Amino acid sequence: MDLINGLFDTVLPFVVILTVLVFVHEMGHYLIARRNGVRVDVFSIGFGPELFGWTARSGTRWKFSAVPLGGYVKMFGDGDAASTSAAPVELTPAEQAVAFPHKRVGQRAAIVVGGPAANFLFAIVVLAGLYMTVGQPYTPATIDSVDPDSAAAAAGFQPGDLVRSIDGQAVARFEDMQRIIMARPGQPLAVVIDRAGQPLTLSVTPKAEQFTDRFGNEQRIGKLGVRSNQMRVIRHDPATAVWQAARETWHLTTGTLHELGQIVIGTRPSDQIGGVLRIAQMSGQVTRDGLIYTIWFVALLSINLGLINLFPIPVLDGGHLVFYAAEFVRGRPLGRRAQEYGSMAGLAAVLALMIFATWNDLVHLGVVARLLSLIS
Repeated sequence: MDLINGLFDTVLPFVVILTVLVFVHEMGHYLIARRNGVRVDVFSIGFGPELFGWTARSGTRWKFSAVPLGGYVKMFGDGDAASTSAAPVELTPAEQAVAFPHKRVGQRAAIVVGGPAANFLFAIVVLAGLYMTVGQPYTPATIDSVDPDSAAAAAGFQPGDLVRSIDGQAVARFEDMQRIIMARPGQPLAVVIDRAGQPLTLSVTPKAEQFTDRFGNEQRIGKLGVRSNQMRVIRHDPATAVWQAARETWHLTTGTLHELGQIVIGTRPSDQIGGVLRIAQMSGQVTRDGLIYTIWFVALLSINLGLINLFPIPVLDGGHLVFYAAEFVRGRPLGRRAQEYGSMAGLAAVLALMIFATWNDLVHLGVVARLLSLIS
């Protein structure tokens, strides 16, 4: 019974959410490919043996495969589902006209960008719909109270101060201030405020504190020690909702890149890198918390999927863009052997990252500790 409940509470929500995001990503590739006259042989949700599918009049085989951890679009002329070059084959002029490798480098780059772009656009649409129907949390960036012995008190903040910018980043809402401060524990920041109508710049170093989020992830965050008591939820008109959704998508993207940079330089622990198991756990949690949390989580995952695929690692979309950039500069594609070596190195890097993330997941979920207790 516990196994069945676990399947419905965690595995099923994860598979559904991942399937939606993979479909969006691959549809981005598919639509741009078809727009540029490329014949698409396969559109697959999942990898491995086909479970069921159908063949459209266009010749595309639409299918669901056995391993629901991704998907792919295979275009005519590709060597495989990763869009590697096929072995040289004589094609007729008619076949060349619809073959992916015979398209101009700009067309191929557009097709590759289509997947991540679809994920970003999907996140904007989802968030815009949320802001139009449920509303967007909004708190003016006005400080109502300052905690004693806090970083803000030491820096000279006072009730009534209106925050305009932090570290050069414009602040429109109290939520903007929270996002910036939390991501910069222990870092000196220049804060421009409005006090009684006069601009003033204060220097503050947010205190570093350990924080456990609702998914059990421990994070090191920055804390200023100020409060605002004017929070409300605002429903936006369509144009404003799209603008705010695009703005939020940008902030989430740059925030993720900033956190990854902190992990690389060692100011943020690498155990925060999670994999499939942790995403599955979070998927189950947000679906139990309600529709609004689920929608927000889907938008966040869509942004992360689009961003990760743009990393300049061969076998990812960003890696293909690097190859195309080299081709554009050189006036001809990289040699077949160089592309093969690059793809093998990229695959090794992705597999290593997956293993590392899975290890973090097992530690986070307590599996490693339980195994060690059994051994000892």
